[in-house]
Amino acid sequence: MLALLALPLALAVSAPGLANPTSDSAVAPDRSSSGDQNGVGLMRIVVADKSGIDRLNELGVDLAEYVKPVDNGIEVHAILSPEESQALRDQGFDVQDAISDQSDYAENVAERSAAVRAVQSLAASTDTLTVLRSEWFTSLDDQLFLNVEVKSSAGADSTTVLTVSWDRGAGTEIGSGGTTTLSRFTDAGQYMYHRFSNPLAIDVAPSRATITSNKGGSVTVDVGRWLGSPRKVTGDHPYVSDFVDHYMDPTEVTARFTSLAAEFPKLTQLIDLPYKTNGYRRQAQAQFGTATASILYVTSKAYGSEGGNDITMSLVNPGAANAPLTVGVSGKAVTVNLATNGSGAVTSTAAQVVAAVNGHADAAKLLTASTYRGNAGTGVVAATGVTQLTDNLKAPASVSRDPFQMKVLRIGKHRDGSKVGVFLYCQEHAREWVTPLVCVESAERLLRNYAQDPNTRKIVDDLDIFILPVVNPDGAHYSMYDYNMQRKNMTNYCPAASADPANRNAWGVDVNRNFSVGSVFDGYNGASATSCTSETFAGPSELSEPEARNEVWLVDNFPNIKLSMNTHSYGGYFMWPPGAYKTAGREVLPRVDQGTEAFFWTSSDYILSRVQEYRGTAIWPGRTGPVTDVLYSAAGNSADEHWYNRGIIGWDFEVGADVYNPATKRFTAVGFQPPFAEGHEEAMEFANGNIGILEVARAYATDKIQPKSTVKIVKQEPGETTFTFSVSEPANVYYTLDGSRPTFDSPKLALAGMREGVQNITVKSNTTVNWFSVDIAGNVESNYKPDGNGKNHNKQTVSVK
Repeated sequence: MLALLALPLALAVSAPGLANPTSDSAVAPDRSSSGDQNGVGLMRIVVADKSGIDRLNELGVDLAEYVKPVDNGIEVHAILSPEESQALRDQGFDVQDAISDQSDYAENVAERSAAVRAVQSLAASTDTLTVLRSEWFTSLDDQLFLNVEVKSSAGADSTTVLTVSWDRGAGTEIGSGGTTTLSRFTDAGQYMYHRFSNPLAIDVAPSRATITSNKGGSVTVDVGRWLGSPRKVTGDHPYVSDFVDHYMDPTEVTARFTSLAAEFPKLTQLIDLPYKTNGYRRQAQAQFGTATASILYVTSKAYGSEGGNDITMSLVNPGAANAPLTVGVSGKAVTVNLATNGSGAVTSTAAQVVAAVNGHADAAKLLTASTYRGNAGTGVVAATGVTQLTDNLKAPASVSRDPFQMKVLRIGKHRDGSKVGVFLYCQEHAREWVTPLVCVESAERLLRNYAQDPNTRKIVDDLDIFILPVVNPDGAHYSMYDYNMQRKNMTNYCPAASADPANRNAWGVDVNRNFSVGSVFDGYNGASATSCTSETFAGPSELSEPEARNEVWLVDNFPNIKLSMNTHSYGGYFMWPPGAYKTAGREVLPRVDQGTEAFFWTSSDYILSRVQEYRGTAIWPGRTGPVTDVLYSAAGNSADEHWYNRGIIGWDFEVGADVYNPATKRFTAVGFQPPFAEGHEEAMEFANGNIGILEVARAYATDKIQPKSTVKIVKQEPGETTFTFSVSEPANVYYTLDGSRPTFDSPKLALAGMREGVQNITVKSNTTVNWFSVDIAGNVESNYKPDGNGKNHNKQTVSVK
């Protein structure tokens, strides 16, 4: 370890996945978790569009799950050392300041790229504007914000500029509230829509806004309110909450769940998941040498905790001329006597020492020797005293080094599969310390309020709730005790060329890229299948990791699970499938149908209002929606796994919304591990959100109300009429235009496009429309039997003038 820390720095190999060694004179520093971590920090990077994010993923950069549009591109956050930051700058990336000190993000970034896409010529002189969203909302301290999203038919032309003006409430003039320009948003090289880079701070809630384009288009729309008013809690019984007072490691969290199961045996069941993790353990290692060509390292065959930490090795100058290279073993002490020439100088190279150690039968039982990162090892080694191998793990003895038994707490009065199941799970990514607190707080509230709070009793009586508080226990232990920015688990699939001690903070598999739908192995973007040190390394194959297989086992063995929530941090997002696309042509996984999409949006209003109840935090409209619409492509994630393979309606929380500073009029990020005072508040408000999800799930489970639907005329022109359907609740509509009975095989009303609502249907002659609707719970309008012979479907003639 001392030899490792004494090594000089080398820019060429400073970041795993960024570059290969180009010099024999120096090596990479260890990204140690001790002290100042050699300058490792959470840094801002601004890229032009999503292709820049794709490039960073390809390079193996440790990206946070955080994306924020800025005026000239997209801001992402990455864990970087100073050397890694400089390596990215040398490759043309705009690496900005650190955010770990919450410093103000105020400077403009680099000038617009010289390679501006050629302006596309458009046939029409006037563009058509489609307003996707227009709303105002409050967040913390009752600060008002405006959010507008508009799609232009000329948006593919990068010179298209949209301007929005708004009033100061009903009866006031458009423009009296303000005027500003929207930013053009592109993804994977494709125009998406125009929006604000961030929600715009305003002082009065507007009622209407007008958007105009420099291409001639104009539209005026109502501005609604985003998120409902906080609920007023009624009743005589106090609702108890706030059951976490510090960040907790997986051992503590699991012990808490075990004690809850013992305390509430009539309401709980503790489920041992079948696949134990690899465990908080590693092989012990030692490294010798200072220059690349003369470096070698050794790795114990046994885990450090199982004897590897007891092994020593020394490189000895025999002090005699013409001595041969020999290896000796005494117990767990390996001694390498180096070869010398006629003048007594050491001549053994790194490659020769490696071959001698690996070729010695007794030494090979204890350890394996390797040259540094695939180097030929032609440099002469230096004598080194007795060096003890170490696994470098720093957790106290209370953290077991054995494979970890993951446990799920099942909560419900009726745990026989007869009730709708809800799966709440947290901390797939190790460094997201707030997330297990959300799961712990949710479980505590459900059990400790059951006896006194009628609402809680209804939830527990009518649902079957499964809570997995830590999906990635090994990585989470490592994050808390060794390297706080650890994202992945601890399983090391790296070959010798990447398995030296300096890379130990880069090993592991990203559990939320290891699932079987939309994976990197199927060609989807947002993970690595080749770089074992990439922070989005998907593993050697789909579902290779016990952590991922445990999730799949749970939902397969409890098919009553119909809804789920995966809690991550940070950034303040609320998302759902699809979560991945192929970069070429931005080929997105199939979008959910319009009824399910409507259910997601309707539910989000309620759930996010519950989040807002705690301290006023609003999750932005622009950070609400499908993952691919508001974040980036995340190949092989768990929400896609559960939705596409099992139809489980799943959401993703990213706790830790940006905090607005009214003095600077800027948003600042909170990071993965904010001071606990902030982490506590995030846990409380998103536990509110989990309870909101359970309330939505109960409404789904007990829904017996049939939807109602009508034809809605959108536009009538000579020779054609355009219509759509209006429904009383989120529901799918099946229809026919040829006079036949509608069935489940009939055309289904689709989504018009990303964030555009339902499609419009145009007919050019008088047309009889037959249709029925069915809601997410399966209730069919008017009790119509689509597969029977009934005639009680809806029927209306759409006239054309």
